[in-house]
Amino acid sequence: MTALSPFGDGATVWISGLIIILGILGVIVPVIPGLIVALGGVLLWAADVGTTTGWVVFGICCLLYAAALVLQFLVPGRRLKAAGIATSTLFIGLVVGIVGFFVVPVIGGPLGFVLGIYLVELAHSQDRGRAWLSTKAALRGVLQSMGIELSAGMAILTTWVVGVILT
Repeated sequence: MTALSPFGDGATVWISGLIIILGILGVIVPVIPGLIVALGGVLLWAADVGTTTGWVVFGICCLLYAAALVLQFLVPGRRLKAAGIATSTLFIGLVVGIVGFFVVPVIGGPLGFVLGIYLVELAHSQDRGRAWLSTKAALRGVLQSMGIELSAGMAILTTWVVGVILT
């Protein structure tokens, strides 16, 4: 801790920790922007401690965040394409998910995404069974994306805890 800390002795650690945990909870309950909030908590702590270790920890957390963003789009996207779900279908599902988020707070986003995929696939194939298979593949993709983001959040939290211990 630096003597110029605006939060008092040790308060930044607690505030940063709570912000990081809030960000991780945002992965599960998509009201909060998730990892970017967690990264903001690490940034607050790094700026407050002002040490090389603090900034290295922040840099590592930025790399973890960037890797999660890339993996979030590459891994589920490949699976969805392998399941035969077109990019336009995913886009429509995303739009319906955004609308769903505002219509039914918290759970409307994922529900809208899945409903959008189902309706588009049903319109394409005219087969409920095939539309449901595509919808299940899309749901697995959403869950896989959340798993990647949650894993990255836990890695950011762990990296920050190690940084706190080292400083």
